[in-house]
Amino acid sequence: MVNLTKIYTRTGDEGSTALGDFSRTRKTDPRLQAYADANEANAIIGIAIATGGLSEEVVATLTRVQNDLFDVGADLSTPLQVEPKFPPLRVQQEWVDELEAACDRYLEMVEPLRSFILPGGTAGSAHLHHATTVVRRAERSAWAAREAHGTEEAKGDEVGGVNPLTTTYLNRLSDLLFILARVANLDAGGDVLWQPAGGRREAPERRRRTKES
Repeated sequence: MVNLTKIYTRTGDEGSTALGDFSRTRKTDPRLQAYADANEANAIIGIAIATGGLSEEVVATLTRVQNDLFDVGADLSTPLQVEPKFPPLRVQQEWVDELEAACDRYLEMVEPLRSFILPGGTAGSAHLHHATTVVRRAERSAWAAREAHGTEEAKGDEVGGVNPLTTTYLNRLSDLLFILARVANLDAGGDVLWQPAGGRREAPERRRRTKES
């Protein structure tokens, strides 16, 4: 149950903040960066949904992801602990399996890739490409948190580590968002493909053939 009666608390004015287990840490802690990046990705997904133009199926998938991202943030903010008094939210393997199943399902809707893609086409697709990059950053941040704090459960007064499934979830989510960005462009002519050198010059092979002829 969340009960927010006041937004500012002044408790972080000295550069520290509370984690999910009410312990305090510096605001430069990589765990904070990780769940802040996850929160940023959530906001961008919200923009993609609010922009409109996405199918009901895609919106339903993204709404589920938005809820999951709050849970990922809660997980990252709560150090692992042996037999906690109040078991916190933790990312489960089932969530990763669901993302992989969604990747497989949506991938069947698009053509195989034969070039890199430029973010664009519809507004919804562009926002989802943006969300993809932020989730990839969130994954890197979560890896930094894992390297700083480990993945072990705390005992006694020890500082607990980071749930390794958070990085796995974020990795699969970036894949899903990339696929959904492609799906969002299906009714607008498909992907916007990368042109080497921006189409300013012919490819080397074509220039060579032209010269020889």
